[in-house]
Amino acid sequence: MPANLTPEYKKAEEAFRQAKTVEEKIACLERMLAVIPKHKGTDHMQGDLKKRLSKLRDAEDRTGGKRTDPYAIKVEGAGRAVIVGPPNTGKSSLLAALTNAKPEIADFPFSSTRPMPGMMPFEDIQIQLIDTPPVTSDRVETYHSNLSRAADLLLCVVDISAADPVAQLVETGAIFENIRIKFSSVKPDTPQLMGMAEKLTFVAVNKTDADEDDILLGEFTRAARTELRVFPVSAATGAGLEELKREIFKALGVLRVYSKVPGKKADLSAPFVLPVGSSVMDVARMVHNDFADNLKFARIWGSQKFEGQKVQRDYVVQDKDIIEFHSE
Repeated sequence: MPANLTPEYKKAEEAFRQAKTVEEKIACLERMLAVIPKHKGTDHMQGDLKKRLSKLRDAEDRTGGKRTDPYAIKVEGAGRAVIVGPPNTGKSSLLAALTNAKPEIADFPFSSTRPMPGMMPFEDIQIQLIDTPPVTSDRVETYHSNLSRAADLLLCVVDISAADPVAQLVETGAIFENIRIKFSSVKPDTPQLMGMAEKLTFVAVNKTDADEDDILLGEFTRAARTELRVFPVSAATGAGLEELKREIFKALGVLRVYSKVPGKKADLSAPFVLPVGSSVMDVARMVHNDFADNLKFARIWGSQKFEGQKVQRDYVVQDKDIIEFHSE
């Protein structure tokens, strides 16, 4: 059965070949395991990757090296966003407001001591958010780098009611540059597993419920002069959270497709999630390799001018398309 490896997997594999240190090799193998297609055709490859990863980690332990990711979190959902920022900006409150997670929330610094994942619902899919302990110039953990490199985007949280929220943003950006991660207003074309990595970053300006008439927000916007997208939100009242969720989904660069059995209604409960630009053939591979091997054409509902229009295997699907596969 063919493996049908994705371009993202092949890029991670190439980065592994070029990796020089054990830490870099471990990061690449972890990325390969995260993005490899999960089906019978890759079972052997997944097992081999896990063995190689285990050997590298054992070798690192024997030499006294520090584990690359002691707080590894399984990748789930349609994408991953990592929440970062200084102490007392309301990061944990934001995670609780957006997801099903129940982090410890307190008014004192460093009440969160380890990464906390949660699943954020958006329409008919789930997106993984991970809250991380606050960073300061003298306190940043290895997992901040590892989790951030594996994320689709970062969400930097600042407190609009703080004495200097602009300084919070600037200092957090500088701290992450010290661990070779640069906040960026655009998403890089390829995974960056080594060296300085640019990471798409949104700024969540929290606690806007304390900002009467948006005066502080206006001052922040003028003073920050940042190219990063700024989202005024309130974890306490929920203000701005729906727009933030929608823009996080758009930033993932994914789309949803639903399958339909001929003569029956479409299954709209569990969409297939694929990168933007995927074809009918890519969807068929996700459903089952037998579909891909025997596929002749498909019918599309959603983005076509004519409902149920016949399309070929290389047709590029759109978000919320419904696909009916035909093997003859």
